[in-house]
Amino acid sequence: MSNINPDPFTTRPEIEGTFGVVTSTHWIATAVGMATLEKGGNAFDAGVATAFTLQVVEPHLNGPGGDVPIIVHDTRRGRTEVICGQGPAPSGATIAHYRSEGLEMVPGTGLLAACVPGTFESWMLLLRDYGTLRLRDVLEPAIAYARDGYPLVERASATIAIVEQMFRKYWTTSAAVYLPNNEVPKPGTLFTNKTLSETYARILKEAESAGADRVAQIERARKAWSHGFVAEAIDKFCRTQEIMDVSGSPHRGVLSADDMARWQPGVEAPLTYDYGRYTVCKAGVWSQGPVMLQQLALLKGFELDGLDPAGPEFIHLQVECAKLAFADREKFYGDPNFTEIPIATLLSDAYNDERRKLISDKASLDFVPGSVEGFGSVVKLRRQEGHREAVGAMGAGEPTVGRFGEVRGDTVHFDIIDQAGNMISATPSGGWLQSSPVIPELGFCLGSRAQMFWLEENHPAALAPGKRPRTTLSPTMALRDGEPYLAWGSPGGDQQDQWTTQFFLRHVHARMNLQEAIDAPAWHSEHFPISFWPRTARPGVLVVENRVPKATVDTLKSRGHIVETGPDWSEGRLTAASKLGRRRRAAANPRGMQGYAAGR
Repeated sequence: MSNINPDPFTTRPEIEGTFGVVTSTHWIATAVGMATLEKGGNAFDAGVATAFTLQVVEPHLNGPGGDVPIIVHDTRRGRTEVICGQGPAPSGATIAHYRSEGLEMVPGTGLLAACVPGTFESWMLLLRDYGTLRLRDVLEPAIAYARDGYPLVERASATIAIVEQMFRKYWTTSAAVYLPNNEVPKPGTLFTNKTLSETYARILKEAESAGADRVAQIERARKAWSHGFVAEAIDKFCRTQEIMDVSGSPHRGVLSADDMARWQPGVEAPLTYDYGRYTVCKAGVWSQGPVMLQQLALLKGFELDGLDPAGPEFIHLQVECAKLAFADREKFYGDPNFTEIPIATLLSDAYNDERRKLISDKASLDFVPGSVEGFGSVVKLRRQEGHREAVGAMGAGEPTVGRFGEVRGDTVHFDIIDQAGNMISATPSGGWLQSSPVIPELGFCLGSRAQMFWLEENHPAALAPGKRPRTTLSPTMALRDGEPYLAWGSPGGDQQDQWTTQFFLRHVHARMNLQEAIDAPAWHSEHFPISFWPRTARPGVLVVENRVPKATVDTLKSRGHIVETGPDWSEGRLTAASKLGRRRRAAANPRGMQGYAAGR
């Protein structure tokens, strides 16, 4: 009997239509984004509505106190742009102050890890300058879900359970929100955060007091956030509370209302790299985004067409290129407003032709940053012996990937393309429920992105007031033959630009569609320092899904890789959307226990 369905297996179909697509890391947010398109909003309106909903339904992965890089392609402007929603270090965040507190590195949790929250101002900029709807249209769904409840996903419940004792003993304001009835809420519980709902409802009320003009309402909402009651509550909490953090000692914060009032998100051109018929767009060197571009610059020297994307040669080449690019990230990247970064050199053919000579058939066990005269710093490699745990009792760092790649909480992502061809890719993060105590008047906590700074004066990523930390958040967009084509990304800290690169290579060289490229077996290297507390590395360690063929694993081991095998579906939480002519396509991740769903 003939095969009536010859297509390769995927966990779900690649969604296709002509009206628009929304894909995110949570099905409720996807539904809200799609509903926003259906009531006449564009991709940017849908993005704002999706983002606010994600803050509510995935509080262990992102929150109002976090940060976000956003890549947009606006058909009216005819160009691709990056909105930098990465808030800077507060004015009181000096190396001297942190050293005086007896710290050798910025704690991974608590108030000293907080930068200026970047999300709200960024969504307001997007709505004002790129969107069409009113604030009420995009904020009401989040207010309703926070007020009336949503089914709590298993990973949120598990994260709360991990930090339960810390909440009870030290972060009692968080216990008041996340331990309703004095217990860890079970998966599926209709969970509410009425204080957060009231915070956003108050912002909306103040916004609409400005009158009927859409822009005036948005500006009034911004004032309520950065100059009004939100900033005042944050200022008071940081000044008056001594909060236990992962260092083992309590500390007051340094973030102030003045810091919030003086900051606004910026809009800039993306960094780009031409790879065959594709132009890949990333955020600047204040993010880790260019590390993907450098991987492509290195990979360009190899023939990948025809290679098995789950085979040893494909994996070996991608991993060895990642080791070199991430080593350069550690040595050179930082805020270009403070330190000149030689990014043109790092992405140049001449530089990467030399770096590529370091790649052999054997796995490198050495940490080898490149050399650009007059730039960079010495990287002190802190080795992690044994297995790395994902989430500790103090909730340190960005709890992304554990010993076997299991996702226990990290970040969110979404991609949206509307009928007109407007595109957005965004990776909101920070302000996780486990990062800092809930501010009781607001119902949310601050972020902990400042842990990515170094307390070393001469490092490009050294802590300084007003400086942006080098975030791992890394959405991606690509043009094909000069036309906007693809938006994609993944949560996952340092793994983001490993998984997004793998996805792209599978799509380009193995001709996989979006869902096939997401579903394919994946992996990540732990060879280089993680960006989060405690900043350790595991040289040579390669973690692969169990679906990677045994023959591939055996060959990788024979080449010197220290291979650890994780569960079948444990690597990455990718989403992707594309446009080609009138066609809109989308795909989403099947991994994990949260029931992610693509839009349509």
